[in-house]
This record gives sequence, C-alpha cells and structure tokens, in this order.
Amino acid sequence: MYSNILIEQKGQILIIRINRPAQLNALNKSTIEELHHALAAGEEDSKTGVIILTGSGEKSFVAGADIKEFADFTISQGGELAINGQNAVFSFIENLSKPVIAAVNGFALGGGLELAMSAHIRIASSNARMGLPEVSLGVIPGYGGTQRLTQLVGRGKANEMVFTAGMIKADEALSWGLVNYVVEPEDLLAKAEEIASKILNNSSSAIASAIRAINAHFEDGVNGYEVEIEEFGKCFGTKDFKEGTTAFMDKRKPNFRN
Repeated sequence: MYSNILIEQKGQILIIRINRPAQLNALNKSTIEELHHALAAGEEDSKTGVIILTGSGEKSFVAGADIKEFADFTISQGGELAINGQNAVFSFIENLSKPVIAAVNGFALGGGLELAMSAHIRIASSNARMGLPEVSLGVIPGYGGTQRLTQLVGRGKANEMVFTAGMIKADEALSWGLVNYVVEPEDLLAKAEEIASKILNNSSSAIASAIRAINAHFEDGVNGYEVEIEEFGKCFGTKDFKEGTTAFMDKRKPNFRN
C-alpha cells in the first residue's frame, strides 16, 4: 500500500516508520502524502489510541527534506511547498486528537526535526543529532520549525540553532527541553511504547480535550483559558467522565472503552 513508510499495529499503538534508508529517510512529496494518509487513517481508526513516529534503522529519524525536489522552485512554488506540507503533516499531527510520540533515532535535521517537534512527545536515542541547517542552503525552516523550536526552547536558543545551522546532541536537546527523554538506541521503541501504554490507561476523550486546550495557548487571538473552560465543561457530558468518577468513588480502576 505504501512505498515510503511502514505501518505496524501493536494493540492500540500504531507505529509509523519512515522507510527510505538509502536517503536517510529524507522527506519527499510522496512520503509526505503517505504520512498524511496513514496519520488520517490512525485518527479515524477506533482501534488506535496512540501513534508512534520513527525512522527505519538507527542512523536517521529523518535527515531533512529531499532537496533535489525543490532546488529549482520559484517563490510561489516555495510558498506552496511550505503550506502544503504544514497542512498535510506538521500542523496536522499537532492537531490530531490522538497523542503522537516521536521516537527520534539518529539524525533529525531540517524537516526531520520539524516532524519531531510537531509530535506531542519526543524521545531521542543517545546517538540522535538534531538541527535546522536550512540557512546553510539559503532558505529558512518552512514546516513550522522557527515557531515550534522557539516555543520549546525559547528565542535565544532557537536563534542560535537556526542562525548557526549547527547540530546538537541528544543530551543537550534534553537539557534544553527539546526532548522528553534520552535512552539507548536499543531501548528507544520500548520507551515510546511504555509511555503510550500509560496514556492508553486514561480517557481518550479527555486526552483529546487536553490536546485542544494545550494547543490553544499557542494560537494567535485565542484565549487558552477560555478554551480550557469550554473543554472542561464538555468532559462532563462524556461516558468517560461518568466512568472515571464512578470508578474513583467505588475505589476501582476505571474501564474506559477507548
């Protein structure tokens, strides 16, 4: 079904692997289209509660965009490339109602780091290297990199990473708050699945509300507190709220039918 990604369903966990090892899993137009399709299918599939994104092999998560595809683009084509990619994958991931965990194995550069930053949680292998090298090519990050990096690490660190086009190691990314955990390469997927399993113990409808409320903080002209109040109120009308509160009062674990 797919040429550039691999799909694996492990219970309620959907694992999507970018699979272009000869190109260090670089993103091209076809891969972005396949990612969108797989992510949309996971969003609609009632059997899926958490999505894990990773790259094939240990060398690279995603080593950037496939430069040869856009080297001759005009100004308008460049703009279309950015908006189409953001709508299809990067902003799409950020606004999914199901948590997405990026398991960053090896290089996450340019579009690869932007892909990881669009996920809700990031875990890196100890050999991971991350950076936004676009200015060394005469361009800037176009898939939300300047915005999400600044949100995650602050303006000063974001300026440094973008302006120098340099790479940082996994432990530095951890200290900056760019990733949540650093583990050995052989433990990376297991750590992602461990976090996914903890998420799956909880209410999927409440988690979807939490995602919308958290994302609202970063939307221009949106009052995140008001969105939180609205989403909080909506929770009271769900079956999960009834089950969660009943289970608490009965001193038992809730049985959310996610």
